[in-house]
Amino acid sequence: MSVNRPGAHSNDERLVDGEFLFTLGDFRTIAAMLHGDAGIALLESKATLVYSRLAKRLRILGIESFRDYCALVVSAEGADERVRMLAALTTNVTRFFREPHHFEHLKTKVLPPLLDAARRGERVRLWSAACSSGQEPYSMALTILSLMPDAANYDVKILASDIDPNMVASGAAGVYGAAALEPVPQSLRDRWFAAAPQGRGEAQWCVRPELKALVSFRELNLIGDWPMKGTFQAIFCRNVVIYFDDETQARVWSRFAPKLCAGGSLFIGHSERIAGPAATLFQPTGITSYSLRSGGVR
Repeated sequence: MSVNRPGAHSNDERLVDGEFLFTLGDFRTIAAMLHGDAGIALLESKATLVYSRLAKRLRILGIESFRDYCALVVSAEGADERVRMLAALTTNVTRFFREPHHFEHLKTKVLPPLLDAARRGERVRLWSAACSSGQEPYSMALTILSLMPDAANYDVKILASDIDPNMVASGAAGVYGAAALEPVPQSLRDRWFAAAPQGRGEAQWCVRPELKALVSFRELNLIGDWPMKGTFQAIFCRNVVIYFDDETQARVWSRFAPKLCAGGSLFIGHSERIAGPAATLFQPTGITSYSLRSGGVR
């Protein structure tokens, strides 16, 4: 790969040695689309990653160069492929109970009064705003069920959203390998998962109906329109805005404020910080957990 220095390449210089011609101009076209569609800031140092992930698409489509691929995805005829390109370039690292302190805070501080309210017939809503393949929202639901095993009988729901339709479909299916379930406490695993029909690969487990009933999966772009009308008592948005530029990060944090109930909780990733004007809207309540300040929304 060529050395990545500002101004080191011409637009038609090959960036990556490989099967397909991939130039700086191609990279910039793809980076501009990714930023415009998803808010993700893609540095030139990621050129090899972009090539490796999209070369598979070129082979499948029988396209001979990235220039031709770019021409496809910017055209009206290439709208579906543009969605596939976005999915290929989106990072989907996740696991059950990732950053356990968040779920401990949820269990001990946030949920008890909310579940008491649910038992009185009140509405409880949580949002996993970048749910990937479902481990985060199911971890939230398992935390609820550990305190309230009959939660599915009450008005308690988790919205799980992601920009990648493949991840949304995977989460909605709710089928996981045994290795993926290792972080789930054995008592919760035994109660809320069932063995899936044995295939040729590793043993798989599916979420039981009572667990699945708490979570609704939807496709949603964090920098696009948010169609939800109501508010949430807790929002998880973790390890996603680190891929945005500072301006987009600030805008997303600010948009969460009016979507939270008074005193509602926001959980963010361990590498993320709420900075700029949005910082005045939230107050820290733990390790990368925040609550909405009183009167801080409008």
